[in-house]
Amino acid sequence: MLLGISKLIPPDLLKIMMEMGHGDELVLADANFPSARVAQRLVRCDGQAMPELLDAILKLFQLDQYVDRPVAVMEVMTGDTEGMPIWKQYEEIIRARTGHDVGFEIVERFAFYERAHKGYAVVATGEVEQYANIILKKGVIVE
Repeated sequence: MLLGISKLIPPDLLKIMMEMGHGDELVLADANFPSARVAQRLVRCDGQAMPELLDAILKLFQLDQYVDRPVAVMEVMTGDTEGMPIWKQYEEIIRARTGHDVGFEIVERFAFYERAHKGYAVVATGEVEQYANIILKKGVIVE
């Protein structure tokens, strides 16, 4: 155990976040996402809810401050009404951790899968809310 690191973050996720460079993307995937098929690197966080894990990650992870939209979500399919409630939670968490509103890039479903495949890693969670998938673009830490 280490001080200041949430028990929600397994050692392999901590290692991956340390390896990532500026502009690399980390995908947090819900329970329905095809994580094993899409991921180049896969971290299992089964049973974990996305909002709590996102909050724990953003305590350690700088979002890219040089792009307009460092956070992306999957576009809601026509006819579906889910997705927005968890996005509001994400907005609150991001605002609390960064001090400002980031705004989401909305990515079409199959483009989201392709982008996730090109991402640095996919974190498979136990989140069951629809459209809970989120991509975080890593930024530069300036001291």
